[in-house]
Amino acid sequence: MKKQWNWKRNWPLHLMLLPAAIVLAVFQYAPLGGLVMAFQDFKPWLGIRGSPWVGWMHFRDLFTFQESVQVIWNTLIISSLKMVFHLIVPFVFALLLNEVRKLLFKRTVQTIVYLPHFLSWVILGGIFIDVLSMDGGIVNRALEAVGLQPIFFLGDGDWFRFTIVATDVWKDFGFATIIFLAALAGINPSLYEAALIDGANRWQQTLSITVPSLVPIAIVVGTLSLGSILNAGFDQIFNLYNPLVYGKGDIIDTYVYRTALLSGSFSLGTAVGLFKSVISFVLIVVAYRLAYVFAGYRIF
Repeated sequence: MKKQWNWKRNWPLHLMLLPAAIVLAVFQYAPLGGLVMAFQDFKPWLGIRGSPWVGWMHFRDLFTFQESVQVIWNTLIISSLKMVFHLIVPFVFALLLNEVRKLLFKRTVQTIVYLPHFLSWVILGGIFIDVLSMDGGIVNRALEAVGLQPIFFLGDGDWFRFTIVATDVWKDFGFATIIFLAALAGINPSLYEAALIDGANRWQQTLSITVPSLVPIAIVVGTLSLGSILNAGFDQIFNLYNPLVYGKGDIIDTYVYRTALLSGSFSLGTAVGLFKSVISFVLIVVAYRLAYVFAGYRIF
């Protein structure tokens, strides 16, 4: 028999959800009406209703302008590198940390590597600009001390990509390790005991038990990250980039910011943002399907 919902008893629960529902409606759903600007030659003084319609023109421009095409490639390259290293580094670090037997040392290391995740890129951006500076930065001073030439980390396009990926992994790999440590905690200890009886050493136990046990969760993490392949990290790049690296460091989000808000090309900026959102939605659906096929993971 189907239970009847008791509104008199459960109305406080709905009341608790009301503020969150209002925020979601105002800041997430209401702005969706502005997506029509992607199909208009939007003029602020004419408004959405008065601006002329241009159809798919801005989307054609998106794939015609060399600048916008380069921005898409930059986003794919940077986000792909981040995805790969955000999977490999936490995976390896969790394996290494799992071998530590000194509990105090293990907890101390965990705390230290978790901390950067809770710092904003506004703070870290200022720190890295000073640390990687050509003029007295500690990294370039160290390079000069060993007889190497200083490197323009934030002014050379290739080095900028390396810097973006390396600093992002440094910031978040400790927090991402939590997932793999949780998977390690779920491994049946009797498997290690049986392997020990069979004469397997720690390296053999790691290869035969630990790594295969982590592969399913690694597949889930890797496939689900496909949904954010067009999110290369606006906060990070916005705080570190400059006109010298636009050619290889400019991504979709920073391009939309400069195009729409600084240059006033609201329609083109909206078209770029809509293109990114649609592709991201498709990739999220594909990623969840892949996670279910290869690792049996599903939300509903």
